[in-house]
Amino acid sequence: MKQILIDKNILRNNDEIAHKNRQILKEKGILSINMLGSPGSGKTSILEKIIKYLKDNVNMAVIEGDLYTTKDAERIEKYNIDVVQINTVGACHLDAAMIDKALEGMDMNSLEFLVIENVGNLVCPAAYDLSEDMKITVMSVTEGNDKPLKYPSMFQRSKAVILNKTDIIEYTDFNIHEFYKDIKSLNGNIKVFETSCTKEKGIKELCCYLEKEINLKRRKKQ
Repeated sequence: MKQILIDKNILRNNDEIAHKNRQILKEKGILSINMLGSPGSGKTSILEKIIKYLKDNVNMAVIEGDLYTTKDAERIEKYNIDVVQINTVGACHLDAAMIDKALEGMDMNSLEFLVIENVGNLVCPAAYDLSEDMKITVMSVTEGNDKPLKYPSMFQRSKAVILNKTDIIEYTDFNIHEFYKDIKSLNGNIKVFETSCTKEKGIKELCCYLEKEINLKRRKKQ
């Protein structure tokens, strides 16, 4: 009997393309992040805040992943930065081949910072390397503090987590102490940014962190 391990073959092919993309991004000194999270966690709102804070000092672009619509890309487009929409037509994640195609239409010579906003999902996207320097997961207090233990792979592979909508935490049953205990048990080195887009809480700290990472990547290029 011949056994075909489809998932492993798919991931191997994905990793090969991701490696090629990563080499290009490294040569150009472009910092790339893969922004992950559930639908409604506030990924696009956080991204809008990042753009407002950084766009005057950093040449950045966005790749927007969505199942069918262009709504998020339309929100980003108004900030006058390059944005490429990828519609997966039902697929629950982006893959490296999609990123490879999106990069073809970008001016890589002037680009310094690339944000990939993945499809809203806490399962499938964690397994796919998109040639990013880091994964950052966005979750909101309205989702409950049990998400790290329920979806451990996402948080184990992320360099940072953005805990969003903290301005309304008192109206939820979110246990902040259990959240920190659980997330640190999965990933002792993970950075946590507590944010609120409506109150501008934590946004400056997040953007300063990203700006530092962008500058480090610039220096490595030189």
